[in-house]
Parts: sequence; C-alpha cells; structure tokens
Amino acid sequence: MSQTLVEKIVEGYTVGLKPGQRVRAQDFVSVKPRHVMTHDNTGAVIPKFASMGATRIFDPSQPVFALDHDVQNLDAENLAKYAKIEAFAKKHGLAFFPARRGIAHQVITEEGFVLPGTLVVGSDSHSNLYGAMGAVGTSVVRTDAAAIWATGQTWWQVPDVVKVTLTGKLAPGVSGKDVILTLIGIYNNDEVLNCAVEFTGEGVANLSISQRMTIANMTTEWGALVGLFPYDAVLRNYLLQRAAHFARRGDANPRITPELVAEFDRTVPSADPDAYYAKEIKLDLGLVTPSVAGPNEVKTMVPLRQMQQKEVKIDKAYLLSCVNGRLDDIRDAAEVMQGRKIAPDVNFYLAAASSEIEAQARELGYWDILVEAGAVTLPPGCGPCIGLGEGLLEAGEVGISATNRNFKGRMGSPQASVYLSSPAVVAASAIAGRITGPQELAGLDLNNSIYNLVENPAQAGTAPVVEILPGFPRQLKGGLLFAPKDNMNTDAIYGKEYTYRDNVPPEQMAKVAMLNYDPEFQKIAQEGDILVGGWNFGTGSSREQAATALKYRGIQLVIAGSYSQIFKRNAFNNGYIVLECPELVRSFKQNYAGQTAPTIRTGLEVTVDFEKSEIYWDGQQYSFSPLGQVAQELVIFGGFETLIQARIQESLV
Repeated sequence: MSQTLVEKIVEGYTVGLKPGQRVRAQDFVSVKPRHVMTHDNTGAVIPKFASMGATRIFDPSQPVFALDHDVQNLDAENLAKYAKIEAFAKKHGLAFFPARRGIAHQVITEEGFVLPGTLVVGSDSHSNLYGAMGAVGTSVVRTDAAAIWATGQTWWQVPDVVKVTLTGKLAPGVSGKDVILTLIGIYNNDEVLNCAVEFTGEGVANLSISQRMTIANMTTEWGALVGLFPYDAVLRNYLLQRAAHFARRGDANPRITPELVAEFDRTVPSADPDAYYAKEIKLDLGLVTPSVAGPNEVKTMVPLRQMQQKEVKIDKAYLLSCVNGRLDDIRDAAEVMQGRKIAPDVNFYLAAASSEIEAQARELGYWDILVEAGAVTLPPGCGPCIGLGEGLLEAGEVGISATNRNFKGRMGSPQASVYLSSPAVVAASAIAGRITGPQELAGLDLNNSIYNLVENPAQAGTAPVVEILPGFPRQLKGGLLFAPKDNMNTDAIYGKEYTYRDNVPPEQMAKVAMLNYDPEFQKIAQEGDILVGGWNFGTGSSREQAATALKYRGIQLVIAGSYSQIFKRNAFNNGYIVLECPELVRSFKQNYAGQTAPTIRTGLEVTVDFEKSEIYWDGQQYSFSPLGQVAQELVIFGGFETLIQARIQESLV
C-alpha cells in the first residue's frame, strides 16, 4: 500500500500495530513521540501529571522544557513558577532550558532534539515548525503532554494529507514569509484545515532551512496540523553544520554527529510516488511577491505594492518571534537599516529567537546596525508576540510585525491594528513611518495565475470490518437532529457565562447545552438523539465543556462534515464519540435548504454501525472512517485521563 511521508513517519512511532498493518490518514493511533516539548505551561502540566496518579516520568529522554513566554516578568510569582519547573526537571533528570535561552521551538531545534524522520510534539500550536527539519511536528494539549510523561504515549488521529508542490525560485528580496502569507491569502477557504501539508517539488531545494522554518511554522495559521518538508541535501548540510557546532562546543554526547547524518541518508523515508493526497496545490516560487497581511487578520493578504499606495502610518514595528527571529531575518533588516534611522515617532522592537542567534548577530555586526538605527532590544523569548512584557500596542496604535499572528488584541489593546510582513518590509516601514518596503521590492506585484488547486476524489475501497472491543457498542440507534450552521463555535454550544464557573454539575451543564445557538434546542432534543452538524463544528474557544455538555444532555454522538481539531480531541478525551461524514452533511444541506429553523428534527431513526463503519436508514447509507482500538478505548474508559490512570496502575502490578 502506497503511503505519504506523514503516514510513514507516524507509522514508525505508532504503538500496537498488527503485523503488516499500515498507517493511513484518518486512522486513530497510539503514538510514542520521540520528544514532547512544554514551555511556561509546564507549570500547568505538572499538576495534571500528578492527578493521573503518576509519580515518575516513563521515559526521561522524551520531555524537553524551555521557558520562553513570560521571560521579561521578574515578579516573585513568575520566578517561583520558573523555579518550580526547573526543580521538577532536575528531580526527574529532564532536559531543561532556562528563561532567556530562547523560544522553545528554536532552542530544541538548535539543540538537536528535532531530527528527520521523527515524530516530535509540543504543547504549543506552532510545533508545526519542526516540519522544516523533516520531522512530523504537531501540537498537543496539556493532558496529552502529561500522559506522555506518565506512559510515553498519547493518541492521535492521522490527518488527511495535502501535497504542495513548489517550483521555481524566489525573486531577490522575496522571503519565506512572503511564501506562507501568499499561500494563506490565496487558499483562504479552509483548503488545508486540520490537514497535514507535505511540501515537495524542485523548488524546495531553493529554500534555506530558516525559510522552511518560517513556512512550516505558519502552516498553523493556514489551518494545518503539520507542515512537513523532505530530508534533502539542504537539510543534510544544515545538520552537518550543527554537528560541527556541537563538536566545537565540546558536547560529551552530541545529539547530532556526522555518523548520524550518514544514517539519515539510509533510513529517512520519502513519500511513495503514487501516494494518495486529499488535495494538491502547486506554487511557482517565482510568482511570489512581497505581501502584507491584515489588519488583525492573517488570511487578508495584500501585495506590498498595493499596500504602499494606502499610506498606512505605523506607531510600532516588531522583528522577533519563532517565525522570524533568526539570523537571516536580522541580517535582512540590518541591510535595510544600514546607515539609516528609525522614524522618530516609531518604536522598533528587536529580539532574537535564541541567545545563540543573538550572539551570532552581534558577532557579525547586524545587531549593532539595528541598535544604532534606534531599535529597542528585548531578551530572546516570545514577549510582544504573545502580548507579554515591553512594547505592547496601545489603543488606536498601528503596528507592523514579523510575527505569525495578528489576532485582535493579541499584541496589546483590542483597539489596535496589526499587520504582518517580512523582516525587510518591517524594517523599511520602521524607517519610513508607514507600511512600505525596500526600493527594490516596490515594483513587484501579485501574478493572478498563482491559484492552482486540485481536490482528489476519495480513495476507492470497502472499509474493513472493525474489531469491536468489549464494552464498546457495535451499534447505536437514535433520532436525527440537524443543526445546519457551519463553524458552530463553542460559545454557541456552551456559553461563556458558565465556562469559567468551576464545579458546574453535569445536570446543569446538560440544561444549557446549545442554548446560545438555539433557545428552543432543549425543547426539541430528546434523550438518545444523534446530532448532525455542518462544517468545522466546535470552532473557537478550546473549552472542553462544549463536548461534555452535549454528552450530559444525552446526545449519543455528533456527526459533522468536519470539526475543529481541538473540539474533536476534547470530545474523545472525555469519552464522547464524534464522527466525520461529509457526504451525509452535503445531502442534509441540500434536502433541508429551504428550512430556516436552527434545529431541525428530521423524523429519521438511524443506525450507526461501528463494525461496518456505516450510518443507514430506509435505504440510505453513508460511510465514515473506522473507529479502531484507540478511539474505542477512550470511550470505554470514559476519557483519556481515566485510561492513563488504568495504564499506570497496570504498570505497577
């Protein structure tokens, strides 16, 4: 069976496969990642770990701690939290990097924890960055991180895979940031939502590792769960450079050596030529132009040439973060600012992604150029990107930033406006006092022929008969409710007036489920119903009560065209079944297009057959991806934490 690169790498880290069993997209699998990264949120993972009944780290080589978010905060409470995290790391013999060493993603990459052909997860949404190193990097929630500490494992549903074929070469001055902003801006209708993206094609060889990190990092903002580049000569040379660095540093047990790189040449897999991809996108790098995203919206992309015509005045500019705080980013800004001064009414904030990068930038003179131009320097860390520390935007201010997100209020006041662009554009804008670019970029404009997307039909074949574990139902039967709204957000499912009230009993949660969506829902719904939703069900806030409130209300399960990944994870983590069945949703949207009620009782009594992976009634039949052993166990045990507790108890016997 042909496989994508994502499927091959994940298979290598999957636990409990039967002989000859292959991993495919949409499979639920138990995985044992090579590493799990946590940062400041380690302080929240520690009590979760204890609440599971764990007292020791299953595999001390897996966790990596790197403090990076609130590093400017020197108050007693934050310093005590940092000290607690460091003490925990020392107690259990774990890898630990203190505040001001740098942003976790950059640090663990520099230090050799992320290697080609591996699965590395992080309790942070920008763990996609690890894909630049030929690794499957993806984010996990804090419960997952605690579970990995305790058992070495967590669960994952392998996403659909989208192939992005890159051709050509970037024009001079066009950056990796421009590539990902172009992809996000052109394909801005959820084309890759909850998918894994594999970058391939001859154009990949023309991208540096730093550019790949930028692109992989912001596949998160594109909606993807993974942004994976292949192992190639460019990555090989980078790894050899890191091996030489470790040798010069005198590391006793370096994580990268020339011998290990030679092993990668033999062992790192590649996608099969005939592998199936849900969608395919092609991008000629030569057509990419400098661009700006915003304000306050990543998917609103405007070519730089058009943005310059708007004469948008700025108050603050930022060169920092895990997406654009690397050496070549600082170099690009320094080349623009050489011998010039930042506009007197603009504050320009500078922070390297790591202390190593800052030291290199100082040695090469880039840092001094920016400081002499008037830059305000900050320590290596997240800082203003995450709305912490010095340099936040105030009400009415406009900022341009080489960060990855410009969500309203993220970098300061909700009444501020933020645009995103490349380091060169940020530097030029800081000098001019308005959004602009270096002169050599000013004439470039977007080529309208850049859109190129193919959606492939689903793979043919009959779903295998699923082995049903004791305690899991072979079938569920119930009446169908239809809530046709797309992008059903978690506020609509479970209102904010209850979310932050602790200890709301299940019966009260049940009574308020869906009321913000439809005040009549509670009258229409009946115990044992099955709810059909639209597309991207459960988007918005990560509150897990959106899943548990439906469970407590007696809704047996939810069927939707697609889900917010966090909602789906929260559902199964609480032992609640959610299924994706796009064809059923398309059919319902056609059949009930004329009805305006927010909740429709269809009058249909349906059977959900988990053995055959089918939903059927009165001659109608729809298939869904099989729920294998991993998903079934989550439901049988009533959730992930209970399952982990059981595994810990088994290990003690």
